[in-house]
Amino acid sequence: GGVKIGDNVEIGPYSTIRRSALGTTVINMGTKIGSYCNIGHNCIIGKNCLLTSNVIIAGSSIIEDNVFLGPSMVFTNVINPRSAVNRRNEYMATIVKKGASIGANATIVCGNNIGKYAFLGAGTVVTKEIQDYALVVGNPSKQIGWVNEYGHRLEFDKLGIAKCKESNQEYKIENNLVKRTK
Repeated sequence: GGVKIGDNVEIGPYSTIRRSALGTTVINMGTKIGSYCNIGHNCIIGKNCLLTSNVIIAGSSIIEDNVFLGPSMVFTNVINPRSAVNRRNEYMATIVKKGASIGANATIVCGNNIGKYAFLGAGTVVTKEIQDYALVVGNPSKQIGWVNEYGHRLEFDKLGIAKCKESNQEYKIENNLVKRTK
């Protein structure tokens, strides 16, 4: 009870999926969960996600389809935790949008959402919202460029157009926002 697992989901040894009387954790079809992962209560994990080993997802987080979560990366759930102070009513969820990749040992401070197809380097500490297609590294996180849906760095011409050599997809940057145009 309290957990729904879709078809073709793989769960590695020693992983924990927490359940709660307050809601249901959902893991959608085709997702692979590595060893020693901990998924909090009331989470939604999309289709075809890959959670490598030691990933910790705080309760009420939403991970959309095709998201990659690298080894030992974590989501926090409270801004100012104290062991002697119960702050369960202050939990903040995080949303990771479709196709995003988060590198090994990254930390996502709660309430800071990750845009679609964003790419976060290993060890990144996210302390603010991450835009769609953003390439982000460092502690605290800093955007250093843009990536496409295949994870390649985008180089924009004078008209603000970039083309992926692998997929032929085209992207446009306008007002510091990137969108796929074809």
